[in-house]
Amino acid sequence: MYSDKRFKKRPLGEVIEDLDMALATYGPEVRTIFLADGNTAALPTGTLMSIGEAARERFPDLDRITVYGSAKFLVAKSREEWREICSAGITRIHSGLESGDAVTLEQIHKGVDPDAAVQAFNHVMEAGIELSVYLMVGVAGLERWREHAEGSASVLNQASPDFISLRTFVPRPGTEWCERWQRGDLTLLDAHQALEETRLLVERLRGPTVLLSDHVTNFLDVNGRIPNDKPTMLAAIDEARQWTLESFRPPTERLIHLGL
Repeated sequence: MYSDKRFKKRPLGEVIEDLDMALATYGPEVRTIFLADGNTAALPTGTLMSIGEAARERFPDLDRITVYGSAKFLVAKSREEWREICSAGITRIHSGLESGDAVTLEQIHKGVDPDAAVQAFNHVMEAGIELSVYLMVGVAGLERWREHAEGSASVLNQASPDFISLRTFVPRPGTEWCERWQRGDLTLLDAHQALEETRLLVERLRGPTVLLSDHVTNFLDVNGRIPNDKPTMLAAIDEARQWTLESFRPPTERLIHLGL
């Protein structure tokens, strides 16, 4: 997604200007803020604290400030630094694990292996930060769907985040993973296969966590608390596996050029 863009830190003054514009546009009653873009957690500790403090000054009813953070950058700051960032108002991180399968992580160049992901996630959660982790259904293809589901459950059982969000893999034209599919080295999952993978993941997860799959790329919305809602979620998946393929959203092959 960012392969043609170079990472650059925005000056603190510009971010403060954005907050002032938000205050003028929406008023002081704002409850949540998301600090884009792709890896805000990489900013220096002092910068993140200044942004959080400035936001809370302008929006006294603020409940949460959220940032994106790649797992390999989360351990670059000490636990004490994350505690300071949390105390400044930045209390949630969204991080893309994509897969807990070591082979898949290496092939997609994620930059961490399963053990490093566990360490990174526990690192920030132990500092009091809420964590939302993204998994990519079907990213390992039909070839490694089981390893993908079991490995992901293993990572998330060792570092159980507050939220797990599912997004179904849709190849982006021009990327290595899309070329892999075009060569026939990666088989995209149909709806039934994606649900089988999701079922195995849900079955293996111990929690406590909240599972969310409310995204346009998914074949079925499966939401609930684990472990409490696991039986209901598994039953919903099993029911959907009896539907015809035509009952679901269009096959992934037809979504590739939509830029999802």
